[in-house]
Amino acid sequence: MLYTRKGDKGDTYFFGCKQRFSKNSALAEALGSVDEINSLLGVCKVKSGKIKIKINKKNIFLADIIEKIQNHLFIIQAELAGYVLPKAKLKADVDKKISKEKIEFLEKIVNEIEKQLPPIKSFFIAGGTEISALFDYARAVSRRAERMVVAFSESEKNKVSPEILAYLNRLSSALYALSRICNAVSGIKEKTPPY
Repeated sequence: MLYTRKGDKGDTYFFGCKQRFSKNSALAEALGSVDEINSLLGVCKVKSGKIKIKINKKNIFLADIIEKIQNHLFIIQAELAGYVLPKAKLKADVDKKISKEKIEFLEKIVNEIEKQLPPIKSFFIAGGTEISALFDYARAVSRRAERMVVAFSESEKNKVSPEILAYLNRLSSALYALSRICNAVSGIKEKTPPY
């Protein structure tokens, strides 16, 4: 069933956990905001079509990069909820924690894209291509997700790993870089605010 009626009074439980939580709790807000960015990235993935970008001198599909990020976000949600991912259910190449390597993956995306673009000297108006605008929207949503996870971390006295906080901080930078490169590969010039 897609509904159980168990949350009709404003509480819920999280996958792998029997304890009930208020739907207004810091944990529910954190999980919901990470779920929101993951869902929006699904839209970005579909809209990216066959767009490729150059990473380490290789042409990589945007959709592949996005899907990797989505998988990382599922790991973050599991960690936030205190759910230990069973190793047997994971692909062999997937680590069940947000690690330094996953943070470095985002940093590599940003660094490689920055090499291909002019340096940032001002703010840019979101838009250009549809996919660029979607990535910029995703960047803003990812910042909200980061704020919600930080709020949860502070409410639970550092229950959130520093790697999750670093990953979410890098995510918005990676999404901004993806927004910029999408305009560049489409030949769209970035517009600055008129000030």
